[in-house]
Amino acid sequence: MGHLNVLANPAVQGNDGPTVLNRSYSEIDDTPNMNSSNSLQLNGTTRREFLKTSTAAAAGVALAGAIARPGYAAESNTIKIALVGCGGRGTGAASQALSTKGPTKLWAMADVFENRLQSSLTNLKPRHEPQIQVPPERQFIGLDGFKQAIDSLDKGDLVLLTTPPAFRPIHFAYAVKKGVNVFMEKSFAVDAPGIRSVLSTGEAAAQKNLKVAGGLMSRHYKPLEEAVGQIHDGLIGEVITEWAYRMHGPVGLAPKQADMNELAYQITNYSNFTWLNGSFIVDWLIHNIDVCCWVKNSWPVSVQGLGGRQVRQEPDQLFDHYAAEFTFADGTRLMAQGRHMTNCWDFFGDLIQGTKGCAVLGEGQPKPRIFRGHTPVSESLIWNYKGPECDHYQYEHDLLFEAIRNDKPYNETERCAKSCLTAIMGRMACESGKQISWDEAFASNVELAPGLAELKWDSEAPAKPVAAGKYQVAMPGQTRAC
Repeated sequence: MGHLNVLANPAVQGNDGPTVLNRSYSEIDDTPNMNSSNSLQLNGTTRREFLKTSTAAAAGVALAGAIARPGYAAESNTIKIALVGCGGRGTGAASQALSTKGPTKLWAMADVFENRLQSSLTNLKPRHEPQIQVPPERQFIGLDGFKQAIDSLDKGDLVLLTTPPAFRPIHFAYAVKKGVNVFMEKSFAVDAPGIRSVLSTGEAAAQKNLKVAGGLMSRHYKPLEEAVGQIHDGLIGEVITEWAYRMHGPVGLAPKQADMNELAYQITNYSNFTWLNGSFIVDWLIHNIDVCCWVKNSWPVSVQGLGGRQVRQEPDQLFDHYAAEFTFADGTRLMAQGRHMTNCWDFFGDLIQGTKGCAVLGEGQPKPRIFRGHTPVSESLIWNYKGPECDHYQYEHDLLFEAIRNDKPYNETERCAKSCLTAIMGRMACESGKQISWDEAFASNVELAPGLAELKWDSEAPAKPVAAGKYQVAMPGQTRAC
């Protein structure tokens, strides 16, 4: 039998691949208490406890295939949906929300770019036109648009938050304050103050019995769920090393238009500016970092790493490579590698090594496989998924809407925030060259864009050009860690 070549040239899949999908953002007048008393526990977590804290909807995730829906409301109980951030991922999330069982309406839309909102509407209408009820008076353009869209909903309706992650804590807080359920796309913050805000808002949502789903859809992918279950049950022995990869071609950069101010340019290219997306390791590697923490049933206690801008010449803030080595409390390691360069080895997925075998899985690997020994070749294959196909983008929305309609507990905030903090501490270590502990990262008061809630359309952009076509880029050994 031939070699599987499982670590060679996989197709880079997913919604957030090398083509940048631009999203919008806005502001908020009030934010939750940043000094949350929420304690992120590191040790002594059983598998049962880990899965429980990873999502309050564990019972819902266990449902296979189609969801039983006898408790769905009658046609008069329509869930109205507001879309905040009308880029590619937002448009996809809206389509998935409108494809759930039970009556739904797309009720309002918000974006800072008029053309992006109209493009989203155009793309949604062929499939969902009867459900789209977004007249011009509920199409909100500008920095206050997210507030107006959320304000147009009734308590118990749903908002989809799909803007750049820097604004997720602000939008999430406003939505919960107004009493609406939330789907928030990854990533969930770009710095530790944002993470503390998200955790505080998640607690407020729980107190109000609001449902919160996060866009780490790999947690709802049935083939991956079964593969992780096999690992937890000991199929490859004790997990000793994990490798998370996102290696592919360069991230694109849209040119600055003549009528575009600096802030609009950076938002258009949000994947290229650290204050907006938290860095490549946060917004692009988060899925596979999250999967590795899920496999390990734990969160890392420290991280050290490296990164730099060796090849890239485009006018932005992107490192072109990252490598972060996370250490768990038992001494085992997770190595997360991210690179976007041409003519280099490409791989998108996770490699898990145990004392008896290994697994190839994670985002970018639609067919997870488990092998005997440490060489993933076809003759050593001992497990692969044989169940029905699963659209995890759709399934995460099915679970959320089922919880809303049947008033089931559903709040993924804590697990999403911890996965995001793991990626953020990786960015801190790579950009500073320092070793960072989990507690240091969580306690950090470094904000990538101070005063973000007060940003106006004519404000200076948080990333200021230092010369023609040049922006400040993190320098290991000089950049402040936390």
